Amino acid sequence: MANEFTILLLIGLPWLGALLVWFTGDSRPRFQHLLAVLFSLAAGAVALSLIPGATDQAVLTLNVGGIFGAFTFVPDGLGVFLAAVATVVGSLAVIFSVEYMKGEAQLGRYYALVLFFIGGMVGLVLSGSLLLMFFFWEITALCSFALIAFNNDDPKAVAGGLKALIITSLGGVGLLIGALVIYGYTGSYEVNDFLAGAAQLPPDVLSLVAFGFLAAAAAKSSQVPFHTWLPGAMEAPTPISALIHAATMVNAGVYLLARFYPAFEGVPGWTTAVVIVGLASACLAALMALVAQDLKRALAYSTISQLGYMVYAVGVGGVFASQFHLLSHAVFKALLFLGAGAVIHSVGTRDMRQMGGLGQKMPFVRNTFIIGALALAGLPILNGFWSKELVLEAGLSGGPGWAFALMVIGAGLTACYTFRMVWLVFFGEPRAHLHAHETGPAMKVSLGLLAFGTLTTWLLVGPFGEMLAETLPHHHLHILDLGELISEILLAPATWLALAVIAIGLAAWWWHERLAAVRDGLGFLARWAEADFGFEWINRQVVRLTRGTAEALTATQTGVLNWNVAGIVGGLVAVLMILLLAWGA
Repeated sequence: MANEFTILLLIGLPWLGALLVWFTGDSRPRFQHLLAVLFSLAAGAVALSLIPGATDQAVLTLNVGGIFGAFTFVPDGLGVFLAAVATVVGSLAVIFSVEYMKGEAQLGRYYALVLFFIGGMVGLVLSGSLLLMFFFWEITALCSFALIAFNNDDPKAVAGGLKALIITSLGGVGLLIGALVIYGYTGSYEVNDFLAGAAQLPPDVLSLVAFGFLAAAAAKSSQVPFHTWLPGAMEAPTPISALIHAATMVNAGVYLLARFYPAFEGVPGWTTAVVIVGLASACLAALMALVAQDLKRALAYSTISQLGYMVYAVGVGGVFASQFHLLSHAVFKALLFLGAGAVIHSVGTRDMRQMGGLGQKMPFVRNTFIIGALALAGLPILNGFWSKELVLEAGLSGGPGWAFALMVIGAGLTACYTFRMVWLVFFGEPRAHLHAHETGPAMKVSLGLLAFGTLTTWLLVGPFGEMLAETLPHHHLHILDLGELISEILLAPATWLALAVIAIGLAAWWWHERLAAVRDGLGFLARWAEADFGFEWINRQVVRLTRGTAEALTATQTGVLNWNVAGIVGGLVAVLMILLLAWGA
């Protein structure tokens, strides 16, 4: 049963491990590896032990007082399951890092940030207070930035980290504004209080909160138009890409939408906007993955696309389907990223054009990677098949037909780029002289366990659904047990339609040479996809405008104290005037 000590242990263990690894010093790398593995495994064990005790009641309350109110932790099904994902996948990423980071400098900084992130992610999903949730939200963004820019002598890594920090922090403003507005109208930051009384807020105020949270979710989960940071985040060490940028932090936006769906589903235009964001992200990112040459960037675009399916599911009312696909995706995408990391660690390049034929030299990595790829493509009987079909079923019954049709086409594109990725890396003739070798035992442990999870986690659909339904009283979820899942998916015509489209996607890559004329005819679309459909250009213009405005404002910084004081007083008077006018109206 969940209690105060368990919650403190779940957050405190990784943070204590971070401190110990840091103070151990880089002169003792073996001890640092050991500490990181032990503390991450301990956190994973505590998180799994918390699952049977999931509850919708606060089990830990810290009375801060004043405008901060009380900081509460509520281990309901939604939070406990994501805490388990963060800690279990985190421990596997740490085990993988024992070999991947062997001989790397600044190992203490690396493990300290990883463990600090794991604790921050756990705090985020278990927070019952909006203000506390925002605090942990920003902790995860800071850790993400620091780990993307871990190789701080690489300008691309630093630029990628800064872009991720800026975009996700800008989105986080929406969460902060929403939290403050909710407190202003209800006098409480408590999530459950807001879900129970959201209808008491004026409609225009509730709309402001709803769309502010949508902006925060889209930025955190790298959804259109905020998606450009995730490909740049691939400069991080690959275990970080598997943990933060595939299985955990990027899921926080989907978690936010699912958490507050009961409060926002009635807001005019909100569910439509969520559907459009998810649809655009799923389809555009799939096209970008289809033309990517960098293995990790292809997986990054794939992550954006799959998160789009989850966002779409929330928009059409399939909250359970979205969370079930989140579970599946966390497992198989972590497997794919770690498999890619094993390949890159072995051959020293991320360019798929230089690979080929690696399956003969790396059979274990090839086999586990293929399991993850089959799940990503949505082929039976792996976890990605069941959860993606559940998302499409929810879209068919609860969303517009045109959106469902485009999402099915997106499933075909997913199959096509997945087959392309597997073929370019592991099959065909070698296209360069790469000295590949099989991975060591630490990497094999992580890959093997994630491959096993990819094959089996869908069997947990019944207990998973019951846990969510019993601890989320405001959501009214449509859940399924294992037998109902199998019968509903296999008997649904939409399933066979999706499988037919997936088969077409697989065939399109297999016969891509014969379809050269069609490919050349669509060359303009490929060029758009390679240019990120113009979103990267928009980013550069925003940066240029911001920089130009900042340079122009430097003229106001005279360094004369009197002018600074006059500016502060003048600004204060202006604010007071506005408040008085608003109060008088």
